[in-house]
Amino acid sequence: ATTAPRIPSTRLALHHFDATYSLQLKDLWPSVRAGLLCEQKYGALLNNFSAVDHVAQELELLNATDFVSEAPKKAPRSQWGAAAEAAGRGESRAQEGSGEGRTVMQAEMTTQVEMSPPLRASISSNIKCYTFPRGDITRFRPARPDALGLLDYYLMDAASLLPVLALNVQPDEFVLDLCAAPGGKTLALLQTGVCGHLAANDISVSRTKRLYHILHSYVPKEIRETVSVTSCDGRDWEQLEGGTFHKVLVDVPCTTDRHSVMEEDNNIFHRRRTKERQMLPMLQLQLLMAGILAAKPGGEVVYSTCSLSPLQNEYVIE
Repeated sequence: ATTAPRIPSTRLALHHFDATYSLQLKDLWPSVRAGLLCEQKYGALLNNFSAVDHVAQELELLNATDFVSEAPKKAPRSQWGAAAEAAGRGESRAQEGSGEGRTVMQAEMTTQVEMSPPLRASISSNIKCYTFPRGDITRFRPARPDALGLLDYYLMDAASLLPVLALNVQPDEFVLDLCAAPGGKTLALLQTGVCGHLAANDISVSRTKRLYHILHSYVPKEIRETVSVTSCDGRDWEQLEGGTFHKVLVDVPCTTDRHSVMEEDNNIFHRRRTKERQMLPMLQLQLLMAGILAAKPGGEVVYSTCSLSPLQNEYVIE
């Protein structure tokens, strides 16, 4: 007797996306598909806590630019969010391990699409993330420590910053990152320099250890003391600290589209994970509801995924 050859999970994922996203995106799908499968690129999130002032100049000499400050100059306000996300799809999974670009939705009883002028003003002076131009596959050097041992930048998918920018944290606000590991967005939230208190939670103990490692590698002790790290099921957060936070980031587990077409390891399209994948929208909805209940009255919640699937994005919000 012979057994049928096992179809790689990456091939199953790409077949699934070909069947679904081609109907959703129509003529745009071939270029988006190429973006999913393209050469991996990094964005370099500058560490404002590091005492290495020359890093930005060094990166600019390499023809890298800060996409956070440059994007509003290149597009009208109403197009900025879409343009940044489209550019993010060209970026790839790096340290953050997230995916091809995030779908970001702001749940404030209504979904906000545009970024307001105060948002653009508040983020541009603090968060800086350098990327190389489209078509340039130059790789950033590994991060280096300063005299105090803090690394000068964090390599991540530039699109993973979009949820943080959309959250628009204001001075002294209490912020919850409900699904925080491995920690890139938590670090980006700290780069704003304005969080009154930051709670970073992830259900996975092993992933939370990675979060601790990132905090110790990039953040001085006095700032780390303003961060509480927990390993709880985010769906139960209301029982811990309901109605507490001004801003809540709900960056949910999803099909991680780029990872699914590029990596066999921990691939959600593996046949033994079929039921888990089918249940993702329900898990995402439960996490979003927990995030809403964790927010103060009048607070704001940003929901994000690294998937193009409407089932995991618009339908969850609606």
